[in-house]
Amino acid sequence: MDRETLQREAEAFRSVYQHLRKSLATIIVGQEEPLHFLALSLFGRGHALLIGPPGVAKTLMVSSLAQAMGLSFHRIQFTPDLMPADILGTEILQIDPETGQRYFRFTPGPIFAHVILADEINRASPKTQSALLEAMQERSVSISGQTRELPDPFFVLATQNPIEQEGTYPLPEAQLDRFMFAIYVGYPSREEEMEIMRRTTAVWEPEIKPLLSADRILHLQKLVRQMPIADNVVRYAVDLARSTRPQETKDPFIRENVSWGVGPRAAQFLILAAKAHALLSGKYAPDVEDVQYVAIPVLRHRMVLSYQAEAEGVSPERIIRYLMEQKVPAL
Repeated sequence: MDRETLQREAEAFRSVYQHLRKSLATIIVGQEEPLHFLALSLFGRGHALLIGPPGVAKTLMVSSLAQAMGLSFHRIQFTPDLMPADILGTEILQIDPETGQRYFRFTPGPIFAHVILADEINRASPKTQSALLEAMQERSVSISGQTRELPDPFFVLATQNPIEQEGTYPLPEAQLDRFMFAIYVGYPSREEEMEIMRRTTAVWEPEIKPLLSADRILHLQKLVRQMPIADNVVRYAVDLARSTRPQETKDPFIRENVSWGVGPRAAQFLILAAKAHALLSGKYAPDVEDVQYVAIPVLRHRMVLSYQAEAEGVSPERIIRYLMEQKVPAL
């Protein structure tokens, strides 16, 4: 793609995004950064994990975004008794009324939609959580020996409550690694909370009109991937990811506080997210600052901290900020 075409496409991309944010602002008060990272996830063809206490509009953000994008949407409430078939679908024995012949008919589960809200994903058993692994990576599911394609685009946007731990299961590392972002959603400010009260305690019937379509989103995803990127930015993203691995770094702080660093998928998501953020920021190529902007939500859920780090309260965010403060990661 030549520079002139890229500039024209990028300007149209930013215009669509600005209209999208204005439309969502009629429904959601505040939460600008979580909404921005959700949009980066969708345009970067990734999945996202929303982590926050109850009542901070996690579910509302996902459903509103799906509506504004013009995509089909299904919500799955994860519970301890949820089974894989409840998500993927199942084959039901049918009888032809004319011939009396028996046959199996596939009944698709709620995963067959463009946007899946996996609500309180950590409440389901590991067996059920693993049913999402193939869908998140391959964007298809295998049922009764047959592979069935999922709608394109396909996104899993999951929510998790960090406060309540009773009756929950930790997400497998392999599943966490498939989320592009771990987005923390906090409480609104005092002014934002007052505005929420004004809207939700009055006659309030918000409506979001679809601004995009599945085909348009696929085009924008392709635009993000076509964006050029300099070798030094790719090198920085790779070195930042590699510097989290205690087996590959000489940095004593990392070797003491990290048991397992991030894998290659983290660097891929750093670059894709940096490209999408650069486009929405008016740039025609991402730089190191764009990588640093997306680094914390991309990396923090992929690291396994040591016992020493947990005992001393060293957080993944602190480790990532420490690495970004180094001019050259000590590999």
